[in-house]
Order: sequence, then structure tokens, then C-alpha cells
Amino acid sequence: NVDDIITLIKAAPTPADAKRGLMERTWRSAVVEEMLVRAASDASRPDGLLPEFGLSEQGYRLSDAQAQAILELRLQRLTGLEQDKIVSEYKDVMAKTLDLLDILAKPERITEIIVTELVAIREQFGDERRSEIILQTHELSLEDLITPQDMVVTLSHGGYIKAQPLADYRAQKRGGRGKQAAAIKDEDFVDHLFVANTHDYILCFSNRGRCYWLKVYEAPQGSRVSRGKPIVNLFPLEEGERINAVLPVKEFSDDQYVFMATVMGTVKKTPLSDYSNPRKAGIIAVALDEGDYLIGVELTSGTSDIVLVSNAGKAVWFDEEDVRPMGRGARGVRGMRLMEGQSVISLLVAESDQQTVLVATENGFGKRTVLADFRHSGRGTQGVRAIADSERNGIVVGAKLVNDEDEIMLITTGGVLIRTRVAEIRGMGRATQGVTLISLDDGEKLAGLEKVAESVAEVDAEVESEAETANPTVNPENEPNPESSEPTESGEA
Repeated sequence: NVDDIITLIKAAPTPADAKRGLMERTWRSAVVEEMLVRAASDASRPDGLLPEFGLSEQGYRLSDAQAQAILELRLQRLTGLEQDKIVSEYKDVMAKTLDLLDILAKPERITEIIVTELVAIREQFGDERRSEIILQTHELSLEDLITPQDMVVTLSHGGYIKAQPLADYRAQKRGGRGKQAAAIKDEDFVDHLFVANTHDYILCFSNRGRCYWLKVYEAPQGSRVSRGKPIVNLFPLEEGERINAVLPVKEFSDDQYVFMATVMGTVKKTPLSDYSNPRKAGIIAVALDEGDYLIGVELTSGTSDIVLVSNAGKAVWFDEEDVRPMGRGARGVRGMRLMEGQSVISLLVAESDQQTVLVATENGFGKRTVLADFRHSGRGTQGVRAIADSERNGIVVGAKLVNDEDEIMLITTGGVLIRTRVAEIRGMGRATQGVTLISLDDGEKLAGLEKVAESVAEVDAEVESEAETANPTVNPENEPNPESSEPTESGEA
């Protein structure tokens, strides 16, 4: 019927007429009759085929789908060669059908096929199990739910502690008025501040030489204007005991040491691992003489350089190896010789002699000097001058080792905090009086200073960049900063 089909299609004016002509005609085909010999007439009918279509005694009538399929065929598929291919495929399908029916009729063949497939699976996946199945569940702790972030932890002289995100503060120009760090009473002031991650540990050392253990996220959180909570609620402090030295620690290792100094100039170092399991009531960190108390605690490698600074403006520089490791109950050895009325106010651990020593006085003045300008005076000596002793400066209240990229935080006795970049404080000689670091109100004194991590500068750069974008008309070189006042610098004494 190939020629008849081609003639019909060519004679039709439209594809729809050709399709209708194919469906209205009854077709006879030797190929169809040969197929019907091997299949019952009912089995040859596709599912859903209407009664008027398909095979009948008069011949074969094409359905809508069959006629459409013929119209979509290319001419070469209507040749006799294509018919032979269709017959061959039909025979293969019928042979496969007979084989499957034989399998279903013979249980022994089904068993044989199952065994063959199982053997193939064993050969492919029969290696030893690599995963271990255990009947155990993992419980989440509170620490697992805490987001790691840098926090500013403050401790007031009256014993109030709090933590707040470091991003709450932005840098100001040297000599600025600062921002309120804590809402405190008139008789109280912030005397300790440090930056640590929420998952770090805090070793808290009391004035009586005891050590207490705390996680940073356990410290009560608050805003800049909140007072915090009494630290006595966190530790069982005795009457007259207060926390005056803290040490942020990430992990307790055997190759690090806790180096501490007291107000009377005594120094001592103990392996950090000795502090990994403190008791609820605290543990002994150092045995103190009457009237002595801790002023600083630092982590060291065992070969660091140690610098002690006194309130008289002198500094002593010596090797850590000059102090042998001692147990927690030992008293320590002399680190700095002091005159009557003098005391040690800062313990510094130097990694390079190119670092600068930043010294601040109670009247808001300070300066920085390269450590290389100091000399190794040796442990137990009075040291050399770090800043000029004058009535204008007052006594020294703090000292830190800093680099140009560092930032510092200054704390006043009124609870005001200002953050400034070290690069804005120019280097000066050891005997100079320094420059203004912070403008103080009447009756206010500078209580201390702390160094901030380098990442703070990156945060501030983004904040200032956004501010400049929002205010493109402001010229920072000509417009005054309402929160800062440019200080005057004093010459050498």
C-alpha cells in the first residue's frame, strides 16, 4: 500500500484532508496478516483503540494516531526495506515475550535467575563495610549553639562585668571625647577591658592570687550604657577579694606559660596546663606577701622578652628564661626593684624589639617609643626611664606594646571609652613628656588602656566608607570632627 498512501497524500490539498483520507479507507496488507498469524486478534488491538478502527474482516482502518504517524514519516521510511525492519523487530519482541512467559511458568528458571543476580551483586558489593553503625546519639551543648564572634568584656572597679559585640565601637581621632562604655556609679569606674571570642576561656585572677575559670559566652551581655552584673554572682569570692587580672585562652597547652607580675615587682611563670581544671572555689595561682597583689597576667612561650613598667615612668626589660617555671603555690622572684611609694602597673611580653611601648598617664597624656631604644637592664633592677615624670603628666596608669596597625582603647575613671589608632600617635624619645591621648573632664582621670585586634580597623574602614558615600559633600580635611579635638604636642623635657 505504499504507492497508494503516497498517491493519497500527494492528492490531498491539505494535511488534514490527507489524514482524513487515510482514516476513511480500509487497507489490506500482507505484513499485517503475517503478524496476525502469531497473535490473537484481540491482542493486536492497542489499548484505548475505538471499535471502528483496527483490524476487521474487511481490512485494517487506521486510527487518528496511526494516520498522524504516517504523515510525519519521511518518504524513505515507507520503502520495503523499512517494512523488513519492522517485521524483524516484531519477531524479536514476540520471541522475548514467549521467553518471559516460559520463565513465569517454570519456578526452577525463576530460582536460577535470582541466584545469578545475587551472585553478581555479591561480587560487585561484597567488600567490607566502610561505615560503622553505632547505637549512640550526640547531644548538643549550649556552647554548640553560640555563634563565634569577638566580644568586648569590661570589668569595673566595683566588680561589675559585661560583654558586648566589638562592632559596637568605632575609631575616633586622637584626643576625641569618646563614647560611654558603661553606665556606672560615681564611685565606680572601669578598670579592666579585653577582647576575646565567645568560645574562648577566661582565666580570672583575683587580687589574692587565686584563679577562677569562665567561658566568654557565660559573661552577661549588655549595651554600652548598661552596668553589667556583679562578678561575685559568677565566682565564690571571699570578703575583700576582687578580680583584677584576666587572661583569655583558646586552649590549654603544655608549651605555653602563664607569666604574672605583682604590684611589688614580683614575677612568676607557671605552665598553662596547670590551670586547665580549676575547682569551683578557685585554685591557688601565686602565694603573695602581705600587701601585695597581681597587676598583670600574660601567656608566654618560655623564651619571650618581659617588660615591667612602674607608675614612676620607668621600665625594666629582661629575658623570660631568667625566670624558671614554678608551681602554682610558689611566691615567684623579684622582677623589678622599686623605690618607696612606687609600684608596677604593667606587664608586657615582647615578640620583637621593633614594637613600640605606648605609655599613658593619669592626666590623659602619653607617647610611644620603640622598644629597641630601651636597654636590657636585667631582672631585679630599677630599669630605665620610659616617659618624663612631671606634674603635667601625673603618674603612669598603663603601658602596652603596639605596632602602627594596632588600635587602643582608653578608659577613664568616669566610664568613658575612646578607641584610637596607634598610627596617629607619633614616636618619641624615652625622656619626652608625650602628647594628649584623650581630653578629660574636670575631676576625671585616665584609668588605663587596652590594645584592640587588627580586625577592628577593617570593620571601621567599612563603616567610614559607608558614611563617606552617604555624605559625599563633606570634606574631612576641612570639616571639624564633632567627636574629636586635635591635641597639642609637647616638646622634649
